Amino acid sequence: MSASLILDIAPLGSLVAYSDGTPRPPASFTKNLAAWERRNGLGRLVRKEPARERPTYSSPPCFTLHEGDFSEGGIVLVTSARTYGIDSDLRFRVVERPRVGQVRVVQQVGENVELLHLADDREAAELWLAKAGCSRARMEEVSADEVGADAVEGRAVA
Repeated sequence: MSASLILDIAPLGSLVAYSDGTPRPPASFTKNLAAWERRNGLGRLVRKEPARERPTYSSPPCFTLHEGDFSEGGIVLVTSARTYGIDSDLRFRVVERPRVGQVRVVQQVGENVELLHLADDREAAELWLAKAGCSRARMEEVSADEVGADAVEGRAVA
Protein backbone atom coordinates (compact mmCIF):
# COMPACT_ATOMS: atom_id res chain seq x y z
CA MET A 1 0.00 0.00 0.00
CA SER A 2 1.13 3.55 -0.53
CA ALA A 3 2.34 5.99 2.09
CA SER A 4 -0.83 8.05 1.67
CA LEU A 5 -2.97 5.04 2.67
CA ILE A 6 -0.93 4.59 5.85
CA LEU A 7 -1.58 8.23 6.63
CA ASP A 8 -5.30 7.87 5.89
CA ILE A 9 -6.24 4.57 7.51
CA ALA A 10 -3.62 3.21 9.91
CA PRO A 11 -4.27 4.12 13.57
CA LEU A 12 -1.48 5.31 15.85
CA GLY A 13 0.23 2.31 17.42
CA SER A 14 0.05 0.14 14.29
CA LEU A 15 3.11 -1.87 13.33
CA VAL A 16 4.02 -0.93 9.77
CA ALA A 17 6.48 -2.77 7.51
CA TYR A 18 8.12 -0.95 4.62
CA SER A 19 10.03 -2.24 1.63
CA ASP A 20 11.58 -1.15 -1.62
CA GLY A 21 10.87 -4.57 -3.15
CA THR A 22 14.49 -5.60 -3.63
CA PRO A 23 15.81 -8.91 -2.27
CA ARG A 24 17.99 -8.86 0.86
CA PRO A 25 21.68 -8.99 -0.09
CA PRO A 26 24.01 -11.55 1.51
CA ALA A 27 25.44 -10.64 4.93
CA SER A 28 28.96 -10.59 3.47
CA PHE A 29 28.04 -7.50 1.39
CA THR A 30 27.99 -5.20 4.42
CA LYS A 31 27.56 -1.87 2.59
CA ASN A 32 24.79 -3.20 0.36
CA LEU A 33 23.09 -4.81 3.36
CA ALA A 34 23.23 -1.56 5.36
CA ALA A 35 21.69 0.34 2.43
CA TRP A 36 18.99 -2.32 2.05
CA GLU A 37 18.16 -2.17 5.79
CA ARG A 38 17.61 1.60 5.52
CA ARG A 39 14.86 0.97 2.94
CA ASN A 40 13.33 -2.22 4.37
CA GLY A 41 12.15 -2.54 7.94
CA LEU A 42 9.42 -2.34 10.53
CA GLY A 43 8.27 0.39 12.89
CA ARG A 44 5.39 1.51 15.09
CA LEU A 45 3.30 4.41 13.79
CA VAL A 46 3.81 7.22 16.31
CA ARG A 47 2.85 10.38 14.44
CA LYS A 48 0.79 11.52 11.47
CA GLU A 49 1.10 15.08 10.19
CA PRO A 50 -0.98 16.88 7.57
CA ALA A 51 0.59 19.10 4.93
CA ARG A 52 2.01 22.37 6.27
CA GLU A 53 2.11 25.67 4.47
CA ARG A 54 4.32 28.36 5.97
CA PRO A 55 5.50 31.65 4.49
CA THR A 56 9.01 30.28 3.96
CA TYR A 57 8.35 26.60 3.22
CA SER A 58 5.77 23.92 2.69
CA SER A 59 5.88 20.24 3.53
CA PRO A 60 3.74 17.35 2.28
CA PRO A 61 1.75 15.13 4.66
CA CYS A 62 3.97 12.62 6.45
CA PHE A 63 4.09 10.01 9.19
CA THR A 64 6.75 8.80 11.60
CA LEU A 65 7.65 5.21 12.47
CA HIS A 66 9.48 4.42 15.71
CA GLU A 67 11.95 1.67 14.84
CA GLY A 68 13.54 1.04 18.21
CA ASP A 69 15.55 2.26 21.14
CA PHE A 70 19.17 1.64 21.98
CA SER A 71 19.68 1.51 25.73
CA GLU A 72 22.26 0.64 28.31
CA GLY A 73 21.55 -0.12 31.95
CA GLY A 74 17.86 0.63 31.50
CA ILE A 75 18.53 4.13 30.14
CA VAL A 76 17.50 4.91 26.56
CA LEU A 77 20.50 6.49 24.84
CA VAL A 78 19.20 6.75 21.28
CA THR A 79 15.73 6.49 19.76
CA SER A 80 15.49 5.46 16.13
CA ALA A 81 12.58 6.95 14.20
CA ARG A 82 12.05 7.71 10.52
CA THR A 83 9.61 10.05 8.85
CA TYR A 84 8.11 9.30 5.44
CA GLY A 85 6.26 11.69 3.16
CA ILE A 86 3.29 10.60 1.08
CA ASP A 87 5.52 10.87 -1.98
CA SER A 88 7.74 8.01 -0.73
CA ASP A 89 8.53 5.34 -3.33
CA LEU A 90 8.50 2.59 -0.67
CA ARG A 91 5.66 0.10 -0.20
CA PHE A 92 4.04 -0.06 3.21
CA ARG A 93 1.98 -2.74 4.92
CA VAL A 94 0.12 -2.70 8.24
CA VAL A 95 1.36 -5.80 10.06
CA GLU A 96 -0.61 -5.30 13.28
CA ARG A 97 -3.17 -2.84 14.57
CA PRO A 98 -3.65 -1.98 18.25
CA ARG A 99 -5.98 -4.45 19.99
CA VAL A 100 -9.13 -3.61 21.92
CA GLY A 101 -8.18 -2.84 25.52
CA GLN A 102 -4.68 -1.59 24.75
CA VAL A 103 -4.01 1.96 25.90
CA ARG A 104 -2.13 4.61 23.94
CA VAL A 105 -0.14 7.17 25.92
CA VAL A 106 -0.12 10.25 23.71
CA GLN A 107 0.77 13.90 23.95
CA GLN A 108 -0.11 16.95 21.93
CA VAL A 109 2.81 18.24 19.85
CA GLY A 110 1.78 21.45 18.15
CA GLU A 111 -1.37 20.66 16.20
CA ASN A 112 -0.67 16.91 16.13
CA VAL A 113 -0.78 13.96 18.50
CA GLU A 114 2.29 11.80 19.08
CA LEU A 115 2.25 8.27 20.50
CA LEU A 116 4.68 7.93 23.38
CA HIS A 117 3.83 4.38 24.45
CA LEU A 118 1.38 1.59 23.65
CA ALA A 119 0.49 -0.38 26.79
CA ASP A 120 -1.39 -3.67 27.12
CA ASP A 121 -3.89 -2.18 29.57
CA ARG A 122 -4.70 0.92 31.65
CA GLU A 123 -2.66 -0.26 34.64
CA ALA A 124 0.46 -0.73 32.51
CA ALA A 125 -0.10 2.68 30.88
CA GLU A 126 -0.41 4.37 34.29
CA LEU A 127 2.77 2.65 35.48
CA TRP A 128 4.69 3.72 32.34
CA LEU A 129 3.39 7.27 32.68
CA ALA A 130 4.43 7.45 36.34
CA LYS A 131 7.95 6.26 35.48
CA ALA A 132 8.31 8.47 32.39
CA GLY A 133 6.99 11.59 34.11
CA CYS A 134 5.39 13.10 31.02
CA SER A 135 3.23 15.88 32.45
CA ARG A 136 1.35 16.72 29.22
CA ALA A 137 0.54 13.12 28.26
CA ARG A 138 -2.90 11.56 28.30
CA MET A 139 -4.23 8.03 27.89
CA GLU A 140 -6.54 6.80 25.12
CA GLU A 141 -8.00 3.30 25.27
CA VAL A 142 -8.37 1.40 21.99
CA SER A 143 -12.08 0.76 21.79
CA ALA A 144 -14.17 -1.90 20.09
CA ASP A 145 -15.80 0.92 18.09
CA GLU A 146 -12.42 1.92 16.63
CA VAL A 147 -11.52 -1.66 15.69
CA GLY A 148 -15.06 -2.26 14.38
CA ALA A 149 -14.86 0.85 12.18
CA ASP A 150 -11.74 -0.59 10.55
CA ALA A 151 -13.65 -3.77 9.66
CA VAL A 152 -16.74 -1.93 8.40
CA GLU A 153 -14.70 0.49 6.33
CA GLY A 154 -12.61 -2.31 4.82
CA ARG A 155 -9.44 -1.46 6.70
CA ALA A 156 -8.29 -5.03 7.15
CA VAL A 157 -4.61 -5.61 7.74
CA ALA A 158 -3.05 -5.46 4.29
